Amino acid sequence: MKTSLLVVIMIGAALAQQPPKQPTPKSQKEVEALMAIQNAPDPDARIKAAEELLTKFRDTEFKEFALQMETLSHQQKNDFENMLIAGERTLEVNPDNVVVLLALATAIPQRTREHDLDKEEKLGKVEAWANKAQKLIPNLEKFNPAIPDEDWAGYKKSAMSQAHEALGLSAFVRKNYPKAEESFKAAAEISPQPEATILYRLGMVYTAQNKFDDAIAALDKAIAAGGVKVGDRDLAAEQKAAVQKAKAAAKPAPQVEIKKQ
Repeated sequence: MKTSLLVVIMIGAALAQQPPKQPTPKSQKEVEALMAIQNAPDPDARIKAAEELLTKFRDTEFKEFALQMETLSHQQKNDFENMLIAGERTLEVNPDNVVVLLALATAIPQRTREHDLDKEEKLGKVEAWANKAQKLIPNLEKFNPAIPDEDWAGYKKSAMSQAHEALGLSAFVRKNYPKAEESFKAAAEISPQPEATILYRLGMVYTAQNKFDDAIAALDKAIAAGGVKVGDRDLAAEQKAAVQKAKAAAKPAPQVEIKKQ
C-alpha cells in the first residue's frame, strides 16, 4: 500500500521546507543526533531519535525536520492519533510544510465518518490543507541541486496528485460523488505512474454512481498496477467482481466503503 510519499524522499523534502537560511547544527553531538534520525532502521527508532534531538537540543534549528519525521513515522505505523499530534506540531513551526499538509490531508478523511459530530470541521481542515499544498507545490525548490530536473518534476507531480486525492477523499465522505470523481481522475492523470490505490478509489466513486463500465475500467487499471492488497486479498479485484455481478443483475452495485490505507 502506498504510504503518502516515500520516506527517503520525505527526508530530503523536509529540508526543502526550511527557511531560506539553511539550518546549521551547533555541535558535533547535534550532528550525531540528526544522523540518528536519518539512519534509524524503523519508525519506532526514528521517533525516539527525533524526540531525543528535540529534548537534548531545545534550540535546534532542525525542529521542523524532527517533527516531520515523527509525523511520517507514526503514519508508517498507522498510528493516526500520534501522527495528527506530530503533524500539527510541525505546522505550528512551519504552516507551509507541504509534506505534512499532504500527509494529514489524506489521512484524516479516511478516518472520518458520515455521522461524526466534528465531520465538517475535520473536512474543512483537509480541504484547506490540500488547497494550500496545491498553491505551494509548483514553487518548491530542489532540496539537492544534484537531483535531475526530470526527477524533481516527477516528485512535484506526485505531490500534486496526492493533493487531488485528498480532495477526492473529502468529497467521498461528503457523498459528493461528482466532485470525488473529478478529484480522483485528476490525481490519476497527474501521477507520474499508475497508482493502484487512486485507481481503486476512482473505481469506488464510479460504483457509488452505478457507472459500472467506468468502474470496471478503473479497477482493471488498479489491478494491472499491482492491486490494493490487504493480506492475501486484493480489494480492487474483489470490487471488480462485485461490480460485474451487479451489472449482470442490472441493479445498483453495493456501495463499499473506501478502506483505510
